Amino acid sequence: MRGAPSGAGAPGQDGAPDGSAAGPPWPDPDAAFYTVGQVGDLLGVPAATLRRFDAAGAVRPARSAGGQRRYSSRQVQHARRLLQLTDEGLTLAAASRVADLEDTVHDLRRQLSDAQADDGAG
Repeated sequence: MRGAPSGAGAPGQDGAPDGSAAGPPWPDPDAAFYTVGQVGDLLGVPAATLRRFDAAGAVRPARSAGGQRRYSSRQVQHARRLLQLTDEGLTLAAASRVADLEDTVHDLRRQLSDAQADDGAG
């Protein structure tokens, strides 16, 4: 596998984009600070791979005022998951769908847990 640690970057988890448990230096996982080169280095892939993900709509980075791609830590984690799935033999389209569904399940579980906690507190 590429440079990513095994099992790192599970969908919807907050944390450092390198897969470690430590959070990024900023608290917002959706803040887009990473360049395509930095993300490529973090994931051990060429920038062309990330541009392909963007062209396919699998990971849509923000753009700087100059038009350069900027990735959030959440997008880096999503790209890592796509790489894991494509390494397992899925097409990029299939990997994107699986990762999106995993994210949806994670979000729904969190909402259910929050609702159950609210019911128990009231």
